[in-house]
Amino acid sequence: MAAVGAGVLVVSGCSDRTQGQWKRFAMPDPASEQGERILSLWQGAWIAALITGLIVWGLIFYAIIRFRRRNADEIPVQTRYNLPLEIFYTIAPVIMVIVFFAKTVDTQNYVLDEDRPVDNCMEITGQQWSWTFNYGVGEKGDCDVTPDTTEFPYESYVYTAGTGSDIPDLYLPVGETTRFNLHSPDVIHDFGVPGFLMKMDVIPGRVNHYAITPTTIGDFKGKCYELCGTYHSRMLFNVHVVSREDYDAHLRELEAAGNTSDLPLIGGEYASTQAGLEAGQQDEEEAE
Repeated sequence: MAAVGAGVLVVSGCSDRTQGQWKRFAMPDPASEQGERILSLWQGAWIAALITGLIVWGLIFYAIIRFRRRNADEIPVQTRYNLPLEIFYTIAPVIMVIVFFAKTVDTQNYVLDEDRPVDNCMEITGQQWSWTFNYGVGEKGDCDVTPDTTEFPYESYVYTAGTGSDIPDLYLPVGETTRFNLHSPDVIHDFGVPGFLMKMDVIPGRVNHYAITPTTIGDFKGKCYELCGTYHSRMLFNVHVVSREDYDAHLRELEAAGNTSDLPLIGGEYASTQAGLEAGQQDEEEAE
């Protein structure tokens, strides 16, 4: 009773966030439509794993008790093989893997659905060692972007650019689907927000993309999930999920601050220039 009372006291002293984690058995609380589908996949995998574990543990304890040695002179029956049992423990794992694979593909097809209607397109640039967020202004065009493209979804952009000492802020409208086109002018990064339960590699020479539909207004943390150099730990950003009105107001603030551009800032001619060297010096070193 004392142990139970101590446990109740400890739990009651936890914060609301910690108590929520206890109620969810430490499962995350997704803040996006796609994250809810991913969480469902995780929960199904955990339930299957627990059921399998209970069966295995049950059989182990059954064998320990049922076939224990009852006296010192007893010699247990020597069973060389059990064909039905061997067939079962060969086929059952294969069936489980097939089911896991099918559920994973189904979830992946849902969260990466290319036919999903998109409300906004953003050009995200990950560079050593921060992020640049390009917001489109005006009417949205085709969101498909390639590394060699010269035409982007919007006629003009406003942007937020972070530095190693200045963590940038990303604003998203709640209830709307925003597509992220991911660019890198240097090395591989990985763009993700833990609260959305999604992330994706940002690869030089390739434009990966995915879409997110935030479902909860609030503030979240984002980061780079790929070791990208000395100051990888500084590649952080803040995410603010706000109403459409507040989102539009933020874009007007960026425009008033002079953070405007006809094209998104994605690295351009500097993509092949080593940091600290002029383009001419870089070409000379490569020639040597």
